[in-house]
Amino acid sequence: MTLRLYDTATRSTRDFVPAEPGRASIYLCGATVQAPPHIGHIRSGVNFDILRRWLEHTGCTVTFVRNVTDIDDKILRKADEQGVPWWQVAQTNENAFAWAYDVLGCLRPTVEPRATGHVPEMIVLMRRLIERGAAYAAGGDVYFSVGSFADYGALSGQKPDAMQAAGDTDAETHKRDPRDFALWKSAKPGEPFWETPWGPGRPGWHLECSAMAGKYLGDRFDIHGGGLDLVFPHHENEIAQSKAAGEEFARYWLHNGWVTMSGEKMSKSLGNSLLVSEIVKRVRPVELRYFLAAPHYRSMVEYSEESLAEAATAYGRIETFVRNATDLVGDVTPGQVPAAFADAMNDDLGTPLALAAVHTAVREGNTAIAAGDKDTVTARLAEARAMLGVLGLDPVAWADSSGSDLHAVVDGLVALALEQRAAARERKDYAAADAIRDRLRAAGVVIEDTPHGPRWTVGNPEA
Repeated sequence: MTLRLYDTATRSTRDFVPAEPGRASIYLCGATVQAPPHIGHIRSGVNFDILRRWLEHTGCTVTFVRNVTDIDDKILRKADEQGVPWWQVAQTNENAFAWAYDVLGCLRPTVEPRATGHVPEMIVLMRRLIERGAAYAAGGDVYFSVGSFADYGALSGQKPDAMQAAGDTDAETHKRDPRDFALWKSAKPGEPFWETPWGPGRPGWHLECSAMAGKYLGDRFDIHGGGLDLVFPHHENEIAQSKAAGEEFARYWLHNGWVTMSGEKMSKSLGNSLLVSEIVKRVRPVELRYFLAAPHYRSMVEYSEESLAEAATAYGRIETFVRNATDLVGDVTPGQVPAAFADAMNDDLGTPLALAAVHTAVREGNTAIAAGDKDTVTARLAEARAMLGVLGLDPVAWADSSGSDLHAVVDGLVALALEQRAAARERKDYAAADAIRDRLRAAGVVIEDTPHGPRWTVGNPEA
């Protein structure tokens, strides 16, 4: 089955045929780094990481570009509020996003360009637009002429005649048309600026992405992704300025849904942000990844503590099977994914059905463990690990990435405590044995007695 993806531009599910056979190019709108990431921000990182992994699993070489918007009105306002340099706000929050992507197991992008590093490319793009009559300089600003682009509004389905004025500048006096949007903003006292042929200033948000996508992926690339909230005006404006400059630009447009709370889009203005750094104190990062990966990427995800706990429990069942199966048959190399999993992933990245295939393998594997059927256990373990690898949820990979040196130290300390517990049980001092178990549990180490001896895992410490 061919991979089919829902394309926002055509409002249809289309066969994915890369422009260059065997190679796929993706541009993902990354962070505007005015604040640390909440789970609504980081969802796109997880969703498009799964797309990348599936493409690579099916044999594609992927070039994955995820930008950083490190100059923006919001960043300047935050810096002013905090009384610190704008670049300090940007760098601090860029570090926070990088940590969050890493902690949730997202593969590093092929390149992660910053807007401030690509002003020369922006100048070239603006010059091309002005020469083609699609943009104009006025009062030190440069604007895109919306009326010059006949297809403006096609991505979002909006009618240009019914559009409100673009609210991307404080003063509208220099615009020929209120709908025109800023490519370049003239310097204001105290703000950072770069020199251009039209005067000193700083880039507009939309211009940045077109320039960076063009530099790293060329005039034509396969997939442009981002959150649903970016369809208009950001992606609409990217299309207008890039195509008006003579580029084909993105061939498929993919958008992930929001994470909501009480039916409202998660945002700082609502006071309901849930920072990644805080949530991973309550559940393990891999459990948060499961929570974000389990729904279809285009669906809205309603956050609650209960739904997060359910995700943690579901992942725990997978993890327990992988651990028990490995104890029985040894380490198994991931095999081929089952047809049900492949069909689900090829149907617009259908992760709900893909995870259903994972849980089917887990159930069949657990039945085989109970029956002592090692051949079936080996087969289901190989399938499960292959599927989980595509989703970035393989417990073995997560255990390896958690720090083998630290794990070895903890393993040695826990082994010593278990030896003391075993000795206490041999001398029938059950109170001492229980006390050792309880102390370990309070520290977050859960002991499970099995026919093969005690096994320990890291769980949530007792309150």
